[in-house]
Amino acid sequence: MSITVARRRILISAAALAALPRAAFAGAQIYEPLADAVRNALAAQIAEARPPERRIDDPNQRVAHLGWLGEMSERLKTKIPEFNLRVEFLKTLDYECVRAGLDRQMVLGLIQVESNFRKYAISVAGARGLMQVMPFWTKVIGDGEPRRLFDMRTNLRYGTVILRHYLDIEQGDLFMALGRYNGSRGRREYPDAVHAAWKSRWHYAPSPLDIPADPASALRRAS
Repeated sequence: MSITVARRRILISAAALAALPRAAFAGAQIYEPLADAVRNALAAQIAEARPPERRIDDPNQRVAHLGWLGEMSERLKTKIPEFNLRVEFLKTLDYECVRAGLDRQMVLGLIQVESNFRKYAISVAGARGLMQVMPFWTKVIGDGEPRRLFDMRTNLRYGTVILRHYLDIEQGDLFMALGRYNGSRGRREYPDAVHAAWKSRWHYAPSPLDIPADPASALRRAS
């Protein structure tokens, strides 16, 4: 094989690798020993049964929720083309974020940075799924089955519970909690990337004009 042909093949291979989708900031949660009480509390949160979506009884809140679903579904079209999968993802994310006391828009930014909404993403460190959860968590607070991290609902449950845990450890400091989540505590790159994605693509501040007179139209227009 000539040097020219070999070089051409190397360049083609490099270009193909560069084109592969990957997380913008590959990183991973670092194992830290947990007190029994903390581990048991986290395990209970992981194991707790979850309904398919959050129950909203107030009519105005329900309409506002449908408006949010419609807007986020529209923004997610290029990431999750299938309408039903998009809505299922958004309803699950809404439920898990409210349950964990996390900002939904911030978590959307985190998922964009971590996996770019790829359900089967795996980082160089072995983190898995949408929120790039490290497999050791399944042994520490779960059922010991890391393959389930590729399940959308399971991954969102683990990711939100872990991030809430890090926020509690850091006494509400989101910058430091995001660093822990990425395994880069104290460094700016990852928190800044999440914040940039959050504010540039996922910022959402609805006004009364954003709420449709016909709530179902919020979903029809995004299908």
